[in-house]
Amino acid sequence: MAFFRKHQQEDKPSVPQEFLDLRAAIEKARLPEHVHPAAHKELEKLEKTDPSLPEYTIGLTYLDYILSLPWNRYTDDNLDLKRAAQILERQHYGLGHAKQRVLEFLAVRTLRSNRKFRILVVDDEEMARANMEHVIRKEGYEVRTAANGLEALRHLQDEPFDLVITDLKMEKLDGIELLQSAKQSPTPPEIILVTGHATVDSAVDAFAKGAAYYLTKPYKLDELRSAVHRILEKKRHAQFTRGPILCFAGPPGTGKTSIGQAIAEAMERKFARISLAGLRDEAELRGHRRTYVGAMPGRIMSEIKNLGLKNPVLMLDEIDKIGQDFKGDPASVLLEILDPEQNRSFRDHYLDVAFDLSAVMFIATANVVENLPSALLDRLEVIQFPGYTETEKSRIAQQFLIPRQLIDCGLSDHEVRFEDEAVAAIIRDYTREAGLRNLEREIANVCRKLAFLHLQQGDQGGSVTVDSKIVASFLGPRKYRHEIAESANRVGITTGLVWTEFGGEIVFVEAARMRGSQQVILTGSLGDVLRESAQTALSYVRSHAESLGIDPEFFHSSDIHIHIPAGAIPKDGPSAGITICMALISLLTSRPARRDAAMTGEITLSGRILPVSGIREKVLAAQRAGVKTIVFPGKNRMDIECLSEESTKGLEIVLAEEIEEIVNLVIPARVADF
Repeated sequence: MAFFRKHQQEDKPSVPQEFLDLRAAIEKARLPEHVHPAAHKELEKLEKTDPSLPEYTIGLTYLDYILSLPWNRYTDDNLDLKRAAQILERQHYGLGHAKQRVLEFLAVRTLRSNRKFRILVVDDEEMARANMEHVIRKEGYEVRTAANGLEALRHLQDEPFDLVITDLKMEKLDGIELLQSAKQSPTPPEIILVTGHATVDSAVDAFAKGAAYYLTKPYKLDELRSAVHRILEKKRHAQFTRGPILCFAGPPGTGKTSIGQAIAEAMERKFARISLAGLRDEAELRGHRRTYVGAMPGRIMSEIKNLGLKNPVLMLDEIDKIGQDFKGDPASVLLEILDPEQNRSFRDHYLDVAFDLSAVMFIATANVVENLPSALLDRLEVIQFPGYTETEKSRIAQQFLIPRQLIDCGLSDHEVRFEDEAVAAIIRDYTREAGLRNLEREIANVCRKLAFLHLQQGDQGGSVTVDSKIVASFLGPRKYRHEIAESANRVGITTGLVWTEFGGEIVFVEAARMRGSQQVILTGSLGDVLRESAQTALSYVRSHAESLGIDPEFFHSSDIHIHIPAGAIPKDGPSAGITICMALISLLTSRPARRDAAMTGEITLSGRILPVSGIREKVLAAQRAGVKTIVFPGKNRMDIECLSEESTKGLEIVLAEEIEEIVNLVIPARVADF
C-alpha cells in the first residue's frame, strides 16, 4: 500500500515553475477586487491549454499585461501655487487668462487636499462614545458625538459629515434607520455600523442599504483606525480627482501643448501626448478584443502602462480633427473617457475589466471647438488661447525663441544680438500668423546662415548684431505686404474680418454690376450660410435703395457679381454680411470704400447688425494688416471692453447697431472739385 501511494505521488504531474511564478505575481500585485478573480481565471485556463496553441501565447501576454498595469501606483501632487506660477511665468510669456485658470484649478485641489474630514460618532453608551472619539481625534479628524439616532439626525441636518460611525441597536432610531435617513441627504456620508449582536442577516442588510463597513464588538482599535483611514482616503481620492476636463482652444502655435507640459511639471506628474488628428478607428482608443494574436490595447491604456502611474497628465491633442467612418466613431468613446462619472469604470476591449481613469488629468487641445460634437463639448471647459500681438511676439522672440535657436545652431558661445527692429521686420514682413511657429522658423533660418558665415569666414568669436538689413539679405524679399495701408480706396471693394482655425484674417469683398437679367452671381468657394448672407445684403440694399441714394430700379436690367478672392479656400459663416452690404452700397453709389476700415457682423433684412465671435483674433488680424478703423456690432461691447490696451493700440473701434450708422464712415462722400 505504501509502495502504491509512493508511485501515485511520483505520477502526479508537477506544476510548471512558470505558473507558480505567475500565481505568486498575481498575489503580490495587489490587484483590485474585481480584477483578482479575472486574473486567476485566466491563469487556470492557461494551465489547461497546450503551449503549442496560439491561445496559450495570447493568454500569457494578457496576464503579463494585467500585472504590468499601475493599479495602485500614484505620484503625490505638488500643489505649491507659488512654484506653479513661477514655472508658468518662466516658460510662457502672456496668456494671462489661461495661466490664471490653471492656478485656480490647482488652488481648488490644494484646498480639497488640506480639508479635514468630519466624523460623527453615535452610540448610546457614553464610555463607547468617548473611547471612539479619543481614538479618532488622535488621527487628526474633526469629531462630533451623538447619544442616539435622533440627535445624530439633527447633527446631520445642521452640518455635513464625511463619515458616521453608529451603533446598530439604539432606542428611538436604530443604526439601520439612521443609515437610510443619512443616505437621503444631498451629500451622503459613509457609514460604519458597530454592533455587539452581529448576525449574517444584519450584515447583509447593512451592506445592501449602503454601509461601508460592519464592525463587531468587541473590536480592536487598530481595526477601527484602519477602516476609518481606508474609507476616508478612498473618499478623498474620489473628491480630489473629480474636476473639469480642460480644453485649450486657439490657433496653432499659441502654446497649448507647452502649457499642458508646464502643468504636469508644476504638479510633478508624468506627461504624455496623444495625437487624435485623423483618428477614425475607435479601436485606437478602446483597443481590440483578444480573439487573435495581433490584438492590442487602446492608446489610453498603453500610455498609462508605459508611464507606470495611474495619475499622469494625458494631453489629447487636436481633438477637433477626429474623423468618423465605418470603423466607428472615436468621439463617442471620448464621451466615456472624459466624463468623470463614467471613466471610473472604463473598459478597454483588450483588458476586458474595468480600469479607473478618474485619477488621470485629461487636457484636450483644439483649434476650433465648434467642430466638436455638442455632447463632447458639454464635458469640456474651454479655455481660449488667443493670438499674440506684435509686441508680445517681439518679447517672446527675445526671451525664448532667439536664445533657443542660438543654442540649437551652435552659436551660444558667440555674441549674437538681434535688434528689436530686426525682430519686428521678421514679424511684419516674413510672417502672418496668430502663433509663433513661422516666426521661430524664420529666426532659425537667420541663425543657420550666421553659423554658415562663421565657418566660411573662419571667425572663432566676436560679436554680431543682426539688424533689419541683415534680415533682408538673409531672408530675401519680404513675403507679406500691408495691402491695407499700401492700397488705394476703390469702388465696390470693402475689407472684412473673419475668424479661422489659424486665427483672425482679413478678406476683401468685391462687387461688380453688369447688364443682365437680375441674376446674383456668387463666387469664391462660398458656403451656404455665406451665400444667404449675400442674398440678405442684396435684399436690404434693394429695400432701402431710396434712403441710400440708389436708383430703386438698379436691379431691373442688371446682374450683380459678388466675389471673395482666394477661391481655392472654402469660406462660410454669417459675419461677412456687413462687409458684403457695404461693398454693394459702394458699387451702386459709385463712392469708393475705405480700404483701411475693416468690419465684421451679421446683418438682418431690417439692417440690424448682430454680434459675432472671435473678437480678439479679428482685432489682432486688423493690427497685422495695417487697418486703422474697425466696425463691430454694438452687442459686442463687452468683448471690446475686455481687450487690453496693447491689443487695440493704433485702432479706432466703432460699435454700430444699424447699417445706416456706418455708411458714411466706411463710404465717405466725395469732395466736390472746384
